[in-house]
Amino acid sequence: MRCAPQAAGHDVTAFYLQIWFQEDFRNYWDACPWEEDLAICQQVCEQAGVQLHTVPLTEQYWQRVVSHCLAEIKAGRTPNPDVLCNSRVKFGAFYEFLEAEHGAKFDRIASGHYARIVRDPQNPSAPVQLALTPDPVKDQTYFLAHLSQQQLSRTIFPLGPLTKEEVRRWAAALQLPNQARRDSQGICFLGKVRFSEFVREHLGTWPGAIIEEETGELLGHHEGFWFYTLGQRKGIHLSGGPWFVSRKDPDANVVYVSRNYYDEERRRDSFLCGCFNWIAPKRRDPARLLLCKVRHGPSMYRCTMEELPGGEARVWLDENDQGLAAGQYACFYQDSACIGSAVILQGDSVENKVS
Repeated sequence: MRCAPQAAGHDVTAFYLQIWFQEDFRNYWDACPWEEDLAICQQVCEQAGVQLHTVPLTEQYWQRVVSHCLAEIKAGRTPNPDVLCNSRVKFGAFYEFLEAEHGAKFDRIASGHYARIVRDPQNPSAPVQLALTPDPVKDQTYFLAHLSQQQLSRTIFPLGPLTKEEVRRWAAALQLPNQARRDSQGICFLGKVRFSEFVREHLGTWPGAIIEEETGELLGHHEGFWFYTLGQRKGIHLSGGPWFVSRKDPDANVVYVSRNYYDEERRRDSFLCGCFNWIAPKRRDPARLLLCKVRHGPSMYRCTMEELPGGEARVWLDENDQGLAAGQYACFYQDSACIGSAVILQGDSVENKVS
C-alpha cells in the first residue's frame, strides 16, 4: 500500500503532533485519546512503509491556543480553538520544529484536511488559493482561513479533491486500520473531558443572575456567565421555556434569556469584524459576489462589506443568523476560494443596520 503523497512520487516522512494534554478530571480515567490516535497512526504508517515521528507540542498548544481561549471565554467572547490550532500550532509551531530540526529537508507539508490548494502551473512562485472541496459538509476551509499565504504555499491537501464517502471507500479498498473509525467530534485538546468541566477547572464558578431580556425579571441563578453561549438552549434549566441565551454581561456577571430569541423582528443579520487575515494578495474584489461563513459547515451567506477606518469592517448578510457572537470567525469567499477571515467583534440586530 502507498499513501497519496507516495503515489504522487514524493519521499514521505510522517509526523504525529501530540497536542493533547492530561489533567486530573474525573471522566478522564478510562480514556487516553492521544495514545489511541498514535497507535492507529503507527499501524497505518507500518502498512504504508512510512517512518513515523512523534512531535510533542503540548506546551506550544497551551501557550498559543488554550490560554488565549480561556482569556476570551472569561471576557465573554466565543473563541474557536480549532482555527487557532491550525494557524498557530499545526502550521505554526510544527513548521518551526521542522526548520529547527530538519532545515530545508521537506518541500511540502501534507495534511488530511478537506481543502484544496490551487497553484498557477505557469508561475510556481505565484500566490496560492485556498479553495473549496467537492464535499460541502466536510469542507474545512473555515478552519484554515486564518493561515497566511506563506503557510499555505508550503502545504498540500491530498484529500481535497475527494468527498468523505470516497475517502471511506479508498480506506476500505486499501484495508487501512482506521477505515471504520468514527469522525472526530468536539474540541481536539479536550479528548473525553467535558467542556464545562474544563472551564470550571480553570475559571471556577461565579454565581450570578439569570434575567429575562424583555421584562428584567429575575428567573434564576447561574454559576458563571462563561458556561453560556449566545443562542444556547440546553442547560438553562428554567421552567416555562424553551429559553435561549440572548446576551451576556461579563462585568455584571448576568445572563439574559428570552423565549422570543428567534422572533422575526429580532433578526441578526449584520456584524462588526476586525483582525483581518487576507489570504488573497488583492483581498476582495468589490465587483464580484462575496460569500461568508460564520461557522464550519455547508451554510454560506451572500453578503456585502463596508471597510471602516482602523482595519475594521461592517458586514451585512442576506439572511438571518441568530448565532453571531463576538470572538467567532467570519470567513469570506469569492469564486469558490477562501480569500480571508476576520474576528467578529460585535453582532447587531436589524434595527442597527445601516442602509
